[in-house]
Amino acid sequence: MNYDVVVIGGSAAGLIAAKTAKLAHKEKSVLVIRKEEISLVPCGIPYIFSTLNNIDENKMGIDPIKQLGVDFLIEEALSLDVKEKKIRTTDHVVSYDKLILATGSTPFVPPIKGSDLNGVYTIPKDYEYLKTIMKPLADAKNIVVIGAGFIGVEVGDELRKEGKNVTLVESLNRVLPMALDEDISELVASKLKEQGMDIRTGHTVSELKGEKGRIKSVAFQNGSEIPADAVIMSIGYRPNNKLASDAGIFIGQYGAIWTDEYQRTSLADVYAAGDCAEHKDFFTRKSNRLMLASTATFDARVAGMNLYKLKLVKKNKGNISIFSSAIEGLALGAAGITETTANEENFDIEIGKFTSVDRHPGTLPDKSPLTVKLIFSKSDGTVMGAQIVGGKSTGEMINILGIAIQQGMSAMDLATLQFGTQPLLTAAPTMYPIVVAAESVARNLCCR
Repeated sequence: MNYDVVVIGGSAAGLIAAKTAKLAHKEKSVLVIRKEEISLVPCGIPYIFSTLNNIDENKMGIDPIKQLGVDFLIEEALSLDVKEKKIRTTDHVVSYDKLILATGSTPFVPPIKGSDLNGVYTIPKDYEYLKTIMKPLADAKNIVVIGAGFIGVEVGDELRKEGKNVTLVESLNRVLPMALDEDISELVASKLKEQGMDIRTGHTVSELKGEKGRIKSVAFQNGSEIPADAVIMSIGYRPNNKLASDAGIFIGQYGAIWTDEYQRTSLADVYAAGDCAEHKDFFTRKSNRLMLASTATFDARVAGMNLYKLKLVKKNKGNISIFSSAIEGLALGAAGITETTANEENFDIEIGKFTSVDRHPGTLPDKSPLTVKLIFSKSDGTVMGAQIVGGKSTGEMINILGIAIQQGMSAMDLATLQFGTQPLLTAAPTMYPIVVAAESVARNLCCR
Protein backbone atom coordinates (compact mmCIF):
# COMPACT_ATOMS: atom_id res chain seq x y z
CA MET A 1 0.00 0.00 0.00
CA ASN A 2 1.48 3.33 -1.10
CA TYR A 3 0.16 6.73 -0.06
CA ASP A 4 1.41 10.29 -0.26
CA VAL A 5 0.19 11.16 3.24
CA VAL A 6 -0.41 8.72 6.08
CA VAL A 7 -1.95 9.69 9.41
CA ILE A 8 -1.57 7.28 12.33
CA GLY A 9 -4.42 7.82 14.77
CA GLY A 10 -8.05 8.58 14.12
CA SER A 11 -9.43 10.71 16.92
CA ALA A 12 -9.77 14.51 16.80
CA ALA A 13 -6.20 15.27 15.73
CA GLY A 14 -5.96 12.42 13.23
CA LEU A 15 -9.25 13.11 11.51
CA ILE A 16 -8.67 16.85 11.19
CA ALA A 17 -5.09 16.29 10.02
CA ALA A 18 -6.32 13.96 7.28
CA LYS A 19 -9.13 16.30 6.28
CA THR A 20 -6.83 19.33 6.16
CA ALA A 21 -4.14 17.44 4.25
CA LYS A 22 -6.64 16.37 1.60
CA LEU A 23 -8.22 19.81 1.24
CA ALA A 24 -4.85 21.59 1.10
CA HIS A 25 -3.24 19.03 -1.25
CA LYS A 26 -6.09 17.71 -3.36
CA GLU A 27 -3.85 15.75 -5.72
CA LYS A 28 -2.29 13.74 -2.86
CA SER A 29 -3.57 10.38 -1.62
CA VAL A 30 -4.32 10.30 2.12
CA LEU A 31 -4.71 7.31 4.45
CA VAL A 32 -5.73 7.17 8.12
CA ILE A 33 -4.50 4.14 10.08
CA ARG A 34 -6.29 3.55 13.36
CA LYS A 35 -6.92 0.45 15.42
CA GLU A 36 -10.45 1.42 16.52
CA GLU A 37 -13.43 0.88 14.27
CA ILE A 38 -15.35 3.49 16.25
CA SER A 39 -13.98 6.69 17.75
CA LEU A 40 -15.71 9.02 20.18
CA VAL A 41 -16.07 12.79 20.43
CA PRO A 42 -13.39 13.33 23.12
CA CYS A 43 -15.05 16.21 24.96
CA GLY A 44 -18.39 14.37 24.97
CA ILE A 45 -17.12 11.30 26.82
CA PRO A 46 -18.09 12.45 30.35
CA TYR A 47 -21.67 12.97 29.19
CA ILE A 48 -22.22 9.32 28.20
CA PHE A 49 -22.81 8.62 31.90
CA SER A 50 -25.99 10.72 32.19
CA THR A 51 -26.74 13.59 29.79
CA LEU A 52 -26.60 11.43 26.66
CA ASN A 53 -28.96 8.48 26.38
CA ASN A 54 -26.15 6.06 25.54
CA ILE A 55 -22.54 5.91 24.41
CA ASP A 56 -23.52 5.55 20.75
CA GLU A 57 -24.81 9.13 20.77
CA ASN A 58 -21.19 10.24 21.20
CA LYS A 59 -19.72 8.53 18.13
CA MET A 60 -17.50 10.61 15.86
CA GLY A 61 -18.58 10.10 12.27
CA ILE A 62 -16.02 9.67 9.49
CA ASP A 63 -18.26 9.57 6.40
CA PRO A 64 -17.71 13.27 5.52
CA ILE A 65 -13.95 12.70 5.56
CA LYS A 66 -14.25 9.56 3.44
CA GLN A 67 -16.29 11.56 0.93
CA LEU A 68 -13.31 13.89 0.48
CA GLY A 69 -11.31 10.89 -0.76
CA VAL A 70 -9.49 9.95 2.45
CA ASP A 71 -9.02 6.20 2.93
CA PHE A 72 -9.10 4.32 6.25
CA LEU A 73 -7.22 1.23 7.38
CA ILE A 74 -8.60 -0.22 10.63
CA GLU A 75 -5.47 -1.90 11.96
CA GLU A 76 -2.89 -1.19 14.62
CA ALA A 77 0.37 0.44 13.53
CA LEU A 78 3.04 -1.81 15.03
CA SER A 79 6.33 -0.29 13.88
CA LEU A 80 7.75 2.56 11.87
CA ASP A 81 10.81 2.48 9.59
CA VAL A 82 11.60 6.14 8.94
CA LYS A 83 14.55 5.38 6.64
CA GLU A 84 12.46 3.29 4.27
CA LYS A 85 9.34 5.36 5.00
CA LYS A 86 7.28 2.28 5.78
CA ILE A 87 4.73 1.46 8.47
CA ARG A 88 4.08 -2.13 9.49
CA THR A 89 0.52 -2.74 10.65
CA THR A 90 -1.24 -5.89 11.78
CA ASP A 91 -1.64 -7.19 8.21
CA HIS A 92 -0.01 -4.67 5.88
CA VAL A 93 3.09 -2.66 5.06
CA VAL A 94 2.24 0.93 4.11
CA SER A 95 4.63 3.31 2.37
CA TYR A 96 4.36 7.08 2.79
CA ASP A 97 5.87 10.31 1.57
CA LYS A 98 4.66 12.41 4.54
CA LEU A 99 3.60 11.03 7.93
CA ILE A 100 1.52 12.63 10.69
CA LEU A 101 1.58 10.96 14.10
CA ALA A 102 -1.67 11.54 16.00
CA THR A 103 -1.39 8.61 18.38
CA GLY A 104 -3.11 10.33 21.28
CA SER A 105 -2.74 9.55 24.97
CA THR A 106 -3.54 6.95 27.61
CA PRO A 107 -4.87 7.48 31.16
CA PHE A 108 -2.13 7.52 33.78
CA VAL A 109 -2.53 5.07 36.66
CA PRO A 110 -0.08 5.74 39.52
CA PRO A 111 1.51 2.85 41.42
CA ILE A 112 -1.08 2.85 44.21
CA LYS A 113 -1.64 -0.44 45.98
CA GLY A 114 -4.98 -1.88 44.88
CA SER A 115 -5.18 -0.04 41.55
CA ASP A 116 -5.59 -3.42 39.82
CA LEU A 117 -8.73 -4.35 41.78
CA ASN A 118 -12.01 -5.01 39.98
CA GLY A 119 -14.11 -1.88 40.09
CA VAL A 120 -11.19 0.50 39.50
CA TYR A 121 -11.60 2.24 36.15
CA THR A 122 -10.08 4.93 33.95
CA ILE A 123 -11.65 7.16 31.27
CA PRO A 124 -9.83 6.46 28.00
CA LYS A 125 -11.03 7.48 24.54
CA ASP A 126 -11.88 3.84 23.93
CA TYR A 127 -15.40 2.95 22.79
CA GLU A 128 -15.19 -0.77 23.62
CA TYR A 129 -13.69 -0.24 27.09
CA LEU A 130 -16.15 2.48 28.03
CA LYS A 131 -19.04 0.26 26.97
CA THR A 132 -17.89 -2.37 29.48
CA ILE A 133 -17.85 0.01 32.46
CA MET A 134 -21.28 1.57 31.91
CA LYS A 135 -23.23 -1.15 33.75
CA PRO A 136 -20.86 -1.54 36.73
CA LEU A 137 -20.97 2.21 37.28
CA ALA A 138 -24.76 2.21 36.91
CA ASP A 139 -24.96 -0.50 39.61
CA ALA A 140 -22.54 1.23 42.01
CA LYS A 141 -23.81 3.39 44.86
CA ASN A 142 -20.62 4.94 46.28
CA ILE A 143 -18.20 6.18 43.59
CA VAL A 144 -14.85 7.84 44.29
CA VAL A 145 -13.27 9.94 41.54
CA ILE A 146 -9.54 10.45 42.11
CA GLY A 147 -8.35 13.61 40.41
CA ALA A 148 -10.23 16.91 40.13
CA GLY A 149 -9.13 18.03 36.70
CA PHE A 150 -11.83 18.78 34.15
CA ILE A 151 -12.42 15.10 33.24
CA GLY A 152 -12.75 14.14 36.91
CA VAL A 153 -15.10 17.03 37.65
CA GLU A 154 -17.28 16.40 34.59
CA VAL A 155 -17.51 12.62 35.04
CA GLY A 156 -18.17 13.02 38.76
CA ASP A 157 -20.94 15.53 38.11
CA GLU A 158 -22.58 13.28 35.51
CA LEU A 159 -22.57 10.29 37.89
CA ARG A 160 -23.99 12.51 40.64
CA LYS A 161 -26.91 13.31 38.34
CA GLU A 162 -27.66 9.57 38.29
CA GLY A 163 -28.14 9.58 42.06
CA LYS A 164 -24.70 8.23 42.98
CA ASN A 165 -22.84 9.21 46.13
CA VAL A 166 -19.81 10.78 44.48
CA THR A 167 -16.65 11.80 46.31
CA LEU A 168 -14.18 13.92 44.33
CA VAL A 169 -10.61 13.58 45.62
CA GLU A 170 -7.73 15.92 44.81
CA SER A 171 -4.24 15.95 46.36
CA LEU A 172 -3.84 19.69 45.72
CA ASN A 173 -5.78 22.36 47.59
CA ARG A 174 -8.54 23.02 45.06
CA VAL A 175 -10.56 21.58 42.20
CA LEU A 176 -9.31 22.28 38.66
CA PRO A 177 -5.94 23.30 40.14
CA MET A 178 -4.10 23.64 36.83
CA ALA A 179 -6.76 25.81 35.20
CA LEU A 180 -8.19 28.00 37.95
CA ASP A 181 -6.87 30.10 40.81
CA GLU A 182 -8.13 29.39 44.31
CA ASP A 183 -10.69 32.23 44.40
CA ILE A 184 -12.32 31.13 41.12
CA SER A 185 -12.00 27.42 41.93
CA GLU A 186 -13.94 28.00 45.14
CA LEU A 187 -16.96 29.17 43.11
CA VAL A 188 -16.91 25.85 41.23
CA ALA A 189 -16.40 23.79 44.41
CA SER A 190 -19.29 25.58 46.11
CA LYS A 191 -21.60 24.71 43.23
CA LEU A 192 -20.52 21.06 43.26
CA LYS A 193 -21.09 20.84 47.02
CA GLU A 194 -24.47 22.53 46.64
CA GLN A 195 -25.40 19.80 44.14
CA GLY A 196 -24.48 17.13 46.69
CA MET A 197 -20.93 16.15 45.76
CA ASP A 198 -18.45 15.37 48.53
CA ILE A 199 -15.15 17.13 47.78
CA ARG A 200 -11.90 16.17 49.48
CA THR A 201 -9.07 18.50 48.45
CA GLY A 202 -5.65 18.16 50.03
CA HIS A 203 -6.21 14.39 50.26
CA THR A 204 -3.63 11.94 48.93
CA VAL A 205 -4.66 8.32 48.37
CA SER A 206 -2.44 5.79 50.13
CA GLU A 207 -4.22 2.57 49.16
CA LEU A 208 -7.24 1.16 47.39
CA LYS A 209 -8.55 -1.61 49.63
CA GLY A 210 -10.45 -4.59 48.36
CA GLU A 211 -12.18 -7.77 49.36
CA LYS A 212 -12.09 -10.92 47.20
CA GLY A 213 -10.41 -8.95 44.44
CA ARG A 214 -12.97 -6.14 44.34
CA ILE A 215 -12.69 -2.53 45.50
CA LYS A 216 -14.28 -1.80 48.89
CA SER A 217 -12.73 1.43 50.15
CA VAL A 218 -10.22 4.22 49.56
CA ALA A 219 -7.66 4.97 52.27
CA PHE A 220 -5.83 8.31 52.59
CA GLN A 221 -2.45 9.28 53.96
CA ASN A 222 -4.12 11.22 56.78
CA GLY A 223 -5.56 7.95 58.12
CA SER A 224 -9.15 8.45 56.96
CA GLU A 225 -11.02 5.98 54.77
CA ILE A 226 -14.23 6.06 52.73
CA PRO A 227 -16.31 3.23 51.19
CA ALA A 228 -16.24 2.71 47.43
CA ASP A 229 -18.20 0.42 45.12
CA ALA A 230 -16.24 1.89 42.20
CA VAL A 231 -13.21 4.11 41.74
CA ILE A 232 -12.42 6.25 38.70
CA MET A 233 -8.77 7.17 38.26
CA SER A 234 -8.64 10.58 36.60
CA ILE A 235 -5.11 11.71 37.37
CA GLY A 236 -4.19 12.79 33.89
CA TYR A 237 -2.99 11.23 30.64
CA ARG A 238 0.36 10.28 29.18
CA PRO A 239 1.32 10.64 25.49
CA ASN A 240 1.37 7.49 23.36
CA ASN A 241 4.98 7.88 22.23
CA LYS A 242 6.25 4.30 21.75
CA LEU A 243 5.92 4.21 17.97
CA ALA A 244 7.84 7.46 17.67
CA SER A 245 10.41 6.65 20.33
CA ASP A 246 11.19 3.23 18.84
CA ALA A 247 11.75 4.93 15.48
CA GLY A 248 14.31 7.32 16.95
CA ILE A 249 12.13 10.43 16.92
CA PHE A 250 13.10 12.90 19.65
CA ILE A 251 10.84 12.85 22.70
CA GLY A 252 10.40 15.98 24.83
CA GLN A 253 10.45 16.72 28.55
CA TYR A 254 7.10 15.19 29.51
CA GLY A 255 7.15 12.21 27.18
CA ALA A 256 5.47 13.86 24.20
CA ILE A 257 6.94 14.05 20.69
CA TRP A 258 9.00 17.21 20.22
CA THR A 259 7.77 19.43 17.38
CA ASP A 260 8.69 22.82 15.99
CA GLU A 261 6.23 25.63 15.27
CA TYR A 262 4.90 23.78 12.23
CA GLN A 263 4.39 20.41 13.98
CA ARG A 264 7.53 18.98 12.34
CA THR A 265 9.32 16.38 14.44
CA SER A 266 13.07 15.80 14.65
CA LEU A 267 12.91 13.62 11.53
CA ALA A 268 12.23 14.86 8.01
CA ASP A 269 8.70 14.35 6.64
CA VAL A 270 7.31 13.23 10.02
CA TYR A 271 4.85 15.48 11.87
CA ALA A 272 2.99 15.10 15.16
CA ALA A 273 -0.30 16.56 16.40
CA GLY A 274 -2.60 16.34 19.40
CA ASP A 275 -2.03 14.69 22.76
CA CYS A 276 1.09 12.85 21.57
CA ALA A 277 2.80 16.12 20.55
CA GLU A 278 4.71 18.43 22.87
CA HIS A 279 3.16 21.82 23.65
CA LYS A 280 4.70 24.99 25.00
CA ASP A 281 3.10 27.66 27.15
CA PHE A 282 2.33 30.92 25.35
CA PHE A 283 4.05 33.10 27.98
CA THR A 284 6.66 30.98 29.78
CA ARG A 285 7.72 29.14 26.59
CA LYS A 286 8.15 26.07 28.79
CA SER A 287 6.90 22.62 27.83
CA ASN A 288 3.66 21.64 29.51
CA ARG A 289 1.26 18.70 29.66
CA LEU A 290 -1.54 20.40 27.73
CA MET A 291 -4.04 17.93 26.25
CA LEU A 292 -7.20 19.43 24.83
CA ALA A 293 -9.25 18.47 21.77
CA SER A 294 -9.32 22.10 20.65
CA THR A 295 -5.51 22.24 20.80
CA ALA A 296 -5.31 18.90 18.97
CA THR A 297 -7.35 20.21 16.04
CA PHE A 298 -5.25 23.39 15.95
CA ASP A 299 -2.10 21.23 15.71
CA ALA A 300 -3.72 19.07 13.05
CA ARG A 301 -4.63 21.99 10.82
CA VAL A 302 -1.09 23.38 11.03
CA ALA A 303 0.44 19.99 10.22
CA GLY A 304 -1.96 19.12 7.42
CA MET A 305 -1.62 22.46 5.69
CA ASN A 306 2.18 22.66 5.88
CA LEU A 307 3.17 19.18 4.67
CA TYR A 308 4.70 20.28 1.37
CA LYS A 309 5.08 24.05 1.70
CA LEU A 310 4.76 26.35 4.71
CA LYS A 311 1.38 27.73 3.70
CA LEU A 312 0.25 28.65 7.20
CA VAL A 313 2.80 30.84 8.96
CA LYS A 314 2.45 30.62 12.73
CA LYS A 315 2.74 33.96 14.48
CA ASN A 316 1.79 32.60 17.89
CA LYS A 317 4.66 30.72 19.49
CA GLY A 318 2.81 28.80 22.19
CA ASN A 319 -0.48 27.45 23.47
CA ILE A 320 -2.85 29.42 25.67
CA SER A 321 -4.49 26.37 27.30
CA ILE A 322 -7.99 27.61 26.57
CA PHE A 323 -10.92 25.46 27.68
CA SER A 324 -14.49 25.63 28.88
CA SER A 325 -16.66 23.23 30.83
CA ALA A 326 -19.99 23.07 32.60
CA ILE A 327 -21.51 21.52 35.66
CA GLU A 328 -25.20 21.69 36.44
CA GLY A 329 -26.17 25.37 36.40
CA LEU A 330 -22.61 26.66 36.12
CA ALA A 331 -20.25 27.19 33.18
CA LEU A 332 -16.56 27.90 33.50
CA GLY A 333 -13.73 28.85 31.21
CA ALA A 334 -10.03 29.64 31.37
CA ALA A 335 -7.34 30.81 28.98
CA GLY A 336 -3.72 31.80 29.32
CA ILE A 337 -1.76 31.97 32.52
CA THR A 338 -3.25 31.81 36.02
CA GLU A 339 -2.32 34.21 38.83
CA THR A 340 -0.73 31.26 40.64
CA THR A 341 1.53 30.34 37.71
CA ALA A 342 2.34 33.97 36.95
CA ASN A 343 3.61 34.45 40.50
CA GLU A 344 5.56 31.18 40.41
CA GLU A 345 7.21 32.29 37.16
CA ASN A 346 7.99 35.74 38.64
CA PHE A 347 5.82 37.79 36.26
CA ASP A 348 4.90 41.26 37.58
CA ILE A 349 1.11 41.32 37.26
CA GLU A 350 -2.09 43.15 38.09
CA ILE A 351 -5.51 41.59 38.54
CA GLY A 352 -8.84 42.85 37.25
CA LYS A 353 -11.98 41.20 38.57
CA PHE A 354 -15.70 41.88 38.31
CA THR A 355 -18.97 40.11 39.06
CA SER A 356 -22.29 40.98 37.42
CA VAL A 357 -25.20 39.15 35.81
CA ASP A 358 -25.29 37.98 32.18
CA ARG A 359 -28.68 39.52 31.31
CA HIS A 360 -30.21 42.95 31.73
CA PRO A 361 -32.21 43.85 33.64
CA GLY A 362 -31.07 41.45 36.32
CA THR A 363 -34.66 40.49 37.04
CA LEU A 364 -34.90 38.38 33.86
CA PRO A 365 -35.67 34.74 34.73
CA ASP A 366 -32.68 33.08 33.04
CA LYS A 367 -30.02 35.42 34.42
CA SER A 368 -26.84 33.98 35.94
CA PRO A 369 -24.15 35.58 38.10
CA LEU A 370 -20.95 35.90 36.09
CA THR A 371 -17.44 36.50 37.49
CA VAL A 372 -14.53 37.50 35.25
CA LYS A 373 -10.94 37.49 36.47
CA LEU A 374 -8.22 38.91 34.21
CA ILE A 375 -4.44 38.75 34.66
CA PHE A 376 -2.40 41.60 33.13
CA SER A 377 1.29 42.38 32.82
CA LYS A 378 1.98 45.30 35.16
CA SER A 379 4.57 46.84 32.86
CA ASP A 380 2.48 47.34 29.74
CA GLY A 381 -1.01 46.06 30.59
CA THR A 382 -0.93 43.08 28.20
CA VAL A 383 -3.66 40.58 29.05
CA MET A 384 -2.03 37.27 30.00
CA GLY A 385 -4.85 35.18 31.38
CA ALA A 386 -8.59 34.99 31.97
CA GLN A 387 -10.97 32.92 34.09
CA ILE A 388 -14.76 33.06 33.98
CA VAL A 389 -17.46 31.37 36.02
CA GLY A 390 -21.12 31.97 35.20
CA GLY A 391 -23.86 31.14 32.71
CA LYS A 392 -23.77 29.77 29.17
CA SER A 393 -22.33 33.00 27.75
CA THR A 394 -19.09 31.96 29.48
CA GLY A 395 -18.21 29.63 26.59
CA GLU A 396 -18.04 32.30 23.91
CA MET A 397 -16.77 35.01 26.27
CA ILE A 398 -13.66 32.97 27.07
CA ASN A 399 -13.11 32.54 23.32
CA ILE A 400 -13.14 36.34 22.94
CA LEU A 401 -10.55 36.60 25.70
CA GLY A 402 -8.52 33.84 24.06
CA ILE A 403 -8.27 36.00 20.94
CA ALA A 404 -7.32 38.98 23.11
CA ILE A 405 -4.47 36.99 24.70
CA GLN A 406 -3.17 35.70 21.36
CA GLN A 407 -3.24 39.19 19.85
CA GLY A 408 -1.48 40.81 22.81
CA MET A 409 -4.35 43.17 23.65
CA SER A 410 -3.94 45.48 26.63
CA ALA A 411 -6.13 46.46 29.55
CA MET A 412 -6.95 49.68 27.70
CA ASP A 413 -7.89 47.72 24.58
CA LEU A 414 -10.36 45.66 26.62
CA ALA A 415 -11.63 48.66 28.59
CA THR A 416 -12.50 50.39 25.31
CA LEU A 417 -13.75 47.24 23.56
CA GLN A 418 -16.65 47.81 21.16
CA PHE A 419 -19.28 45.17 21.82
CA GLY A 420 -22.94 44.51 21.17
CA THR A 421 -25.51 43.86 23.88
CA GLN A 422 -29.09 42.65 23.99
CA PRO A 423 -31.17 42.16 27.17
CA LEU A 424 -31.98 38.49 26.52
CA LEU A 425 -28.46 37.58 25.40
CA THR A 426 -25.81 39.60 27.25
CA ALA A 427 -24.88 41.56 30.35
CA ALA A 428 -25.76 45.23 30.45
CA PRO A 429 -23.65 47.67 28.39
CA THR A 430 -22.99 49.63 31.59
CA MET A 431 -21.60 46.56 33.36
CA TYR A 432 -20.19 44.34 30.62
CA PRO A 433 -17.90 42.15 32.74
CA ILE A 434 -14.85 41.98 30.45
CA VAL A 435 -14.79 45.77 30.14
CA VAL A 436 -15.34 46.53 33.82
CA ALA A 437 -12.78 43.92 34.92
CA ALA A 438 -10.20 45.64 32.69
CA GLU A 439 -11.11 49.23 33.60
CA SER A 440 -9.42 49.47 36.98
CA VAL A 441 -6.15 48.10 35.63
CA ALA A 442 -6.34 50.44 32.62
CA ARG A 443 -6.86 53.42 34.96
CA ASN A 444 -3.88 52.41 37.08
CA LEU A 445 -1.66 52.22 34.00
CA CYS A 446 -2.85 55.60 32.74
CA CYS A 447 -2.32 57.33 36.06
CA ARG A 448 1.19 56.09 36.76
